[in-house]
Amino acid sequence: MKRFLSFLVFGLICIYLCVLPGYAGIATYNLSVTATVVGNCTISTTPVAFGNYDPIVANATNPLEATGTVVVTCTKNTPVTNLWVSLGQGLHFSTNTTHMQGATSSDLLSYTLYQPPSNTAGAACASPFSSRPIWGNGTPGPGTYGNALALTSPLSKTARTYNVCGSIPGGQDMSVDSYSDTVVATVNF
Repeated sequence: MKRFLSFLVFGLICIYLCVLPGYAGIATYNLSVTATVVGNCTISTTPVAFGNYDPIVANATNPLEATGTVVVTCTKNTPVTNLWVSLGQGLHFSTNTTHMQGATSSDLLSYTLYQPPSNTAGAACASPFSSRPIWGNGTPGPGTYGNALALTSPLSKTARTYNVCGSIPGGQDMSVDSYSDTVVATVNF
């Protein structure tokens, strides 16, 4: 019986070894995995909502000031070579001045958008806003309408908010109306 079991075990081992596939060898090669992170920026805004302008009492001589925002989100470490935000001249720009037009009248209420005290995100507008450079489109030459705001290279992709300091000069002789304008905000990168 021992002999029979020995032959049986030996036979099973032979069958097992004969059934196994044979390996001729192994070859390897490296697979490259690549990606490029591209520089990109987005921009959004919140309005400069001045509210009520009173040319007779409250704003007879004092400007009406209000703050809006420009929110910029850029890829981390976007180069600062061309990283800046410009504000257009609006729909009713004339004689080097931005204007809001009345909804029912043809009156033009002048206003100016100024840069915050620094190009650091969140820098608050400090009254009087007119002590700051005009925030414009950076068009060079005589009659330049302000400067674009140069940004620092972002340390992360976190959104950065910059205040837009708006001011309506006091004492303008305007009709009772609702006034508005549209200014294009552009981020260059």
